[in-house]
Amino acid sequence: MKRLELMSKLAEMDRKGIYVLPKKDLAKLFPLESDKSMEQSLKRMVDDKLLQRVARGLYVNPNASSRNRWMMEEIAKALRPGSMSYVSLESVLSEYGVISQIPINRMTLMTTGASGLIDTPFGTIEFTHTKRNVAQIVKNTLVAKGRPLRIATQTAAIRDLLRVGRNTNMVEEEAMQAYQEGEIA
Repeated sequence: MKRLELMSKLAEMDRKGIYVLPKKDLAKLFPLESDKSMEQSLKRMVDDKLLQRVARGLYVNPNASSRNRWMMEEIAKALRPGSMSYVSLESVLSEYGVISQIPINRMTLMTTGASGLIDTPFGTIEFTHTKRNVAQIVKNTLVAKGRPLRIATQTAAIRDLLRVGRNTNMVEEEAMQAYQEGEIA
C-alpha cells in the first residue's frame, strides 16, 4: 500500500461519510497485498498518522472531515458487525436526565453480540450481552436522526439496568417510581 494510494482512497471514503475502517475493509482496497505486507503497511500508515488504530483490527481516518459527534457509536457498530447493538444503561439514562452522574469517556451498550470492554483512544465502550431478539430490541428502542445506533427508551434502559444487576441508586426516585408504575415509555 503506497501512501498516496491510501490518501486517495481515504479521501474518497471520507466524501461518502466513512471514516471508521475495519482492517478487512482496508484489505479489500488493496487486494494484491499479502497479509504480512498489509500488516507492515498498516503499521507504517499509523506511524505516519494517516490512520489511527482504535482497537484490534479497527482504524479511524484521523483527517476525515466527515467525523462527527457519534464517532464512538460508529466505532461500536464496527466492533460488533452482524450484531444488533443499542445505547442503553447509564449512557442513555444520562441523556434522559434521570441519573445523577454523567458517564465521561465511557459508553454503555446492549448487544446481541459478545459482552466486553474495549478501550479506545476516545473512551471505553462497554458491551453487555442481551438475549432479546431483534424484534424486541426494535420495539424498545428509538432511531435518533443522524445517530448510527438505536437508543433504548427510558423504560427499556431502566429494565436493562435491572436485568443486568447494575446499581440503580443513581436513578432518580421519580423515574424509578414511574417505571414501576408503568408510566414512562
